[in-house]
Amino acid sequence: MGKVQKKRLKLKEPYVKVLKVLGVICVVLIAVFVFYRKEIGEIKSLGYSEKASNNILFKYKKDYVLSVGENKTLNAAFESDNFKEEYLEDYSKINYVKQDNLIKNINKLIKKGYSNSDISLILEHGDSKEVSEFADREKVKYLEEFFSVKYAKLSNYDRYLNYSYETGEDEETTVLYVNLNLDKTPYEDYEDVKKFSYDMVVNKYRKLGEDFEPNLVEIKEEYASEKGMKAERVAVNAFIKMYEDAKKEGYGLVINSSYRSYQDQVDIAETYRELYGDSYVEKYVAKPGFSEHQTGLAFDIGSTSSNVFANSKEYTWMQENAYKYGFILRFPKKYEDITGFRNEPWHYRYVGTKISKYIWENDITLEEYYALFLDK
Repeated sequence: MGKVQKKRLKLKEPYVKVLKVLGVICVVLIAVFVFYRKEIGEIKSLGYSEKASNNILFKYKKDYVLSVGENKTLNAAFESDNFKEEYLEDYSKINYVKQDNLIKNINKLIKKGYSNSDISLILEHGDSKEVSEFADREKVKYLEEFFSVKYAKLSNYDRYLNYSYETGEDEETTVLYVNLNLDKTPYEDYEDVKKFSYDMVVNKYRKLGEDFEPNLVEIKEEYASEKGMKAERVAVNAFIKMYEDAKKEGYGLVINSSYRSYQDQVDIAETYRELYGDSYVEKYVAKPGFSEHQTGLAFDIGSTSSNVFANSKEYTWMQENAYKYGFILRFPKKYEDITGFRNEPWHYRYVGTKISKYIWENDITLEEYYALFLDK
């Protein structure tokens, strides 16, 4: 039998050319893709997102971005549909804050004529909603004066301005007093305090509800001037430790008043009203809900060596040592305008040792500590 000859498939010349062209295109596309990924990788290595890196390349801004380096505001700008090329350098000089509508608001503020440093201050001192509202209003003056104060609030700008005009106070004092609501009417325009904490602030602008009651324990007779007194458990234990240490050094402390309920404060106010009249109560007695004694963290402390605590050796010892046990003198005489209450040398408040140490070392009030660190 003869050999079977295999026929070789021979493509026509036009098809060969097409395949060659396709091959070249594939090679080019692969090369372009490799180059593109290399470019993207270089930008991403600086901290830019995939989306931002893509837009940076397509807008031919790679060289500029590489010269700037990592910049979160630029990253947000290139991710945003509100990106404006004419504001490119501004974006890079504005401090980043994580907020909704960040770039949209920055654009509005730039258009209004705010400097980059002004815009950074605005973003730093407000949340997304507050910044959006501020960006929609007319440009304001005296921005840096108020917002150079770290704890200034964007939403309080108009109140700062009014208070400053009315009182002539400097910017830092104005920011502090307004943040503490001291520009409002005491006992009338207040905030509700619902959650218990050792750093809670209760005063003429911060009110507890009728049903508020902390975790109470009874105070043993040896530590109190009468039976049946109660206070918050941790505060009581801290007082006992302080009491025992003071006793070892020859000092005698006693609790004259501790926890008082909302109704207790009603009764006290009525008693003093009958004895001394309305003006005395208005001036010296906290209204129900506004007394710190309802927190269970406040103690009126007396001395076993003197009927006048302010003249006793125990008072001097407390001034020098109370902070070590988590207590602060709550209403110092020189800060009556901040606390809103007259000086009470006997009134001590438990806040925990970290806060008490800071307040003692820096000679400030609990209100000031609240404004600095707690009022978010």
